[in-house]
Amino acid sequence: MRLFAAVLPPQNVTSELASEVAELRKLPGADGLRWTGRPGWHFTLAFYGEVDDDLVPGLSERLERAARRTAPFSLALRGGGQFGHGRALWTGAEGDVATLRLLADRSEAAARKAGVPMGEHRRYKPHLTVARSRTAVRVRPYVDMLGAFASRPWTVDELVLMESSLPRSGVTGEQPRYQAVARWPLGAAG
Repeated sequence: MRLFAAVLPPQNVTSELASEVAELRKLPGADGLRWTGRPGWHFTLAFYGEVDDDLVPGLSERLERAARRTAPFSLALRGGGQFGHGRALWTGAEGDVATLRLLADRSEAAARKAGVPMGEHRRYKPHLTVARSRTAVRVRPYVDMLGAFASRPWTVDELVLMESSLPRSGVTGEQPRYQAVARWPLGAAG
């Protein structure tokens, strides 16, 4: 299974983001980007890639422990940026970003302890991808417009193990499919 650990914004927050993305899609050149939608909106904490089925129970156990050890925290979507010269356009996070980073570190450590091969550790940069491009695209107008965006805050109260299935049809614009494999409440240790 192709897996990653994530934080999912609630529907009222993704509704606000959907309104903002609708405005971004009106900008010149927007049809040259591959826009993600609500099913794909998440903060990836740790990407695991293809995980052997035998490792999933151990990974799940360690992720559950990471969730129990992390108290619920406040987060909001805020601003925007890009990676790879316009290959990814994103909105960021504000609020208790330190706890979000801690949860990301714990999610990565859970995988390493479970025997999931992980690449080189990189400092966590919280972002929620709203569009991608296969080539470098000038996204400055989009980043500028996202600069004023801020969602309502919400309380992050769960860690989610997600499975992603890449498009296989070859149809232009087809998006990956995401499905929650498991959910654990934060701070469940009492």
